[in-house]
Amino acid sequence: MEQSLETLIITQARTSSTRLPGKVLKTINGKELLKIHTDRLKNSKLTDKIIVATTIESIDNQIEDLCKEWGIEVSRGSENDVLDRYYKACLKYNPKWVVRVTSDCPLIDPNLIDSVIEFTKNNNVDYCSNTLIESFPDGQCIEVFTFKSLEIAWKNAKLKSEREHVTPYIINNCDTNQGNLFKAINYPSIKDYSKIRMTVDEIRDFELIVQLIDKLGENKTWEEYTKYIIQNNLYLINKDIKRNEGYYKSLKND
Repeated sequence: MEQSLETLIITQARTSSTRLPGKVLKTINGKELLKIHTDRLKNSKLTDKIIVATTIESIDNQIEDLCKEWGIEVSRGSENDVLDRYYKACLKYNPKWVVRVTSDCPLIDPNLIDSVIEFTKNNNVDYCSNTLIESFPDGQCIEVFTFKSLEIAWKNAKLKSEREHVTPYIINNCDTNQGNLFKAINYPSIKDYSKIRMTVDEIRDFELIVQLIDKLGENKTWEEYTKYIIQNNLYLINKDIKRNEGYYKSLKND
């Protein structure tokens, strides 16, 4: 085990997405969505390291090769037990805090990540996210939790949904959910933007991201992208796509 880190960002990525295969390697202006995503993560000031957690499947060799080219560390693990993939990615560094984001959110805001980290620490909780109450755009979803909490989940989570989606065991056992294992808090938004999508699950989502980057570039804040989507009615492109569809699908398989 190497020297402990304070805060570690782990973003999960794979190419075998069912709804839009290879989505994280789709390019805009010659740049992969995963590269856009990790370049934005690098602008977080309160995190010490970024790890891309991909699968051991051969199809994801290309993710590892690209990340090495970009100077991003990769950890590889189970395709479906993503909780195990996260836990094992952490072991090398024994972080105090883990930040979970997903690579299908190319325009994740590093300043928002830092705000959620700071809010978590200031409130001395085990788990914080801006999704316990959904008010941020889909695609700006950030979770911060202690490594200790992740380890408890890794040891005890049994349901498929809890293994596949990393944090449901923690959320289900939080005091915000009548649980008694973890203290949790929601990071609030001033206004409700939960109907706005800037994540990529389907081709329509990708088309929206292409328009945002063509018009505004890759380095705007989440508020600037959101304002542009609203002012130009771009939310009509993908407004009928269900949020967290993958999670609800796995709940049915529990």
